[in-house]
Amino acid sequence: MQAAANVSPEEIARFGKLAARWWDPDGESRPLHDLNPVRASYVAARVDLRGARVADVGCGGGLLSEALARAGARVTGIDLGEKVIEIARLHLHESRLETPDLAIDYRVQSSAGLAAAEPEGFDAVCCMELVEHVPDPEALVKDLARMAKPGGVLVMSTLNRTPVAFGAAILGAEYLTRMLPRGTHHYAQFLKPSELGRLMRHAGLEVEDVSGLGYNPINRKAWLSRITAVNYLISARKPA
Repeated sequence: MQAAANVSPEEIARFGKLAARWWDPDGESRPLHDLNPVRASYVAARVDLRGARVADVGCGGGLLSEALARAGARVTGIDLGEKVIEIARLHLHESRLETPDLAIDYRVQSSAGLAAAEPEGFDAVCCMELVEHVPDPEALVKDLARMAKPGGVLVMSTLNRTPVAFGAAILGAEYLTRMLPRGTHHYAQFLKPSELGRLMRHAGLEVEDVSGLGYNPINRKAWLSRITAVNYLISARKPA
């Protein structure tokens, strides 16, 4: 029942419409392509990915999953959108023609379902740009914490609830440049780093880092930053 409650059918449908062009670097998922290398490097800096078991929760079409697998991780990618998982599996099949040893298991599964099936089963758990789309962020963070092994790391990314983020992610990206479909984000669901950090601590994790994620959509450059006003990455570890 928990998994059914912590999902928005409207959000699943919205991202399902983007599935066919998920891997188009110039399509609606363009920002994800541009941000993906920085996110993957951030994860790699916190866990040795060679042979590591990694959960990619809310994996979408598999951009981060494939990047982590190319670094040597054994990835379980889950999403409740059947269309995006179909795209992820199809692209993985194509990628394996050149790189046969990519180890990714894509599943249509909820965070609660994976946490119940494989508690403490992962060296790292990644959840990028999902927490601002679910009805119950606290339940999601608890699921993610449950998946991590003792000593394992959780990495999340999301948008800060600031006027600057509203201007960049909603007014700028959705209305002015139309880089994202209108309605992709809801400002009230954005979380401040202090709020997300508190949820992590309540789930038994120790917050280790908060870093801003800078992005210039004109030259398509992304970088880590001390400025967390728009988009940020946060990492926490489960005590060993």
